Amino acid sequence: MSQLLAWSIRDPEQRIGFSGGRYTQVNYLLSGLLAGLLTAATYGALFPFRTTSLAESFFRSGNLVISVAIVFFTAWAIVILTLKSQKLRLQRQTLQLAIVPEETDFVLSPHTAAEIQDNIAEAVDDPRHFMLFNRISYALSNLQNLGRVGDVAEIFKTQAEYDEASMESSYLIVSAFVWAIPVLGFIGTVLGLSTAIGEFGGVLQTADDMSLIKDKLQGVTAGLSTAFETTLQGLLAALVVQLMIVWNKKREQDFLDDSNEYCTRNIVSRLRLMPFEE
Repeated sequence: MSQLLAWSIRDPEQRIGFSGGRYTQVNYLLSGLLAGLLTAATYGALFPFRTTSLAESFFRSGNLVISVAIVFFTAWAIVILTLKSQKLRLQRQTLQLAIVPEETDFVLSPHTAAEIQDNIAEAVDDPRHFMLFNRISYALSNLQNLGRVGDVAEIFKTQAEYDEASMESSYLIVSAFVWAIPVLGFIGTVLGLSTAIGEFGGVLQTADDMSLIKDKLQGVTAGLSTAFETTLQGLLAALVVQLMIVWNKKREQDFLDDSNEYCTRNIVSRLRLMPFEE
């Protein structure tokens, strides 16, 4: 192998001094800090336009806390999915590395497995951080220790199921954000409606003149219209995050399928029974 694929250097979280999550899993402390910076940057960019109809809803006093929470959780989800996408790009590079000798007469057995293990050690700095090579190293270690080639395919199948479950679990927090973001929007709407209804009751109790009631009700109805702004923000944000989740999951699932094919083509198909196993 001419080039070392170093996880400790090329992992996006490791590069900025944080402990990188395994495979495509993300460091939530780092992603939360980046989300806070992104939220501040978003409000900083919108501040000069706070009087426009688009940006005003994010700065309205009755909506401010809810709007900031929606922007923060949306930013957190986007940061997580972006980091996962970069980490997946690093994982996919292992599919381009040839660790099995290309000679057609090469036979994989308990005796030749060490050669592939050495090639993996030359290709990457730590196989445990690369899903494909961790799977292959685990299977080859069992092949060397037990000497039964018949168990290798079953080990690959078990590891593939484990990796798929790990991939699904890595999306739990962003899936929770998809649920929480519109709920925050509904909470903002309920609070806005409560305030508007309270003001409406106050107008009826304190005003006797019909024209005065009409003038004050205009302010109340304006409050009702702004009460639904947080719901709109939450639904749009949840839609964006959900689409990003689907896109990322599809790419990760494709990687898992390609890894299964890689193991079958380069490892399982090269296995041969030893004489004592026939």
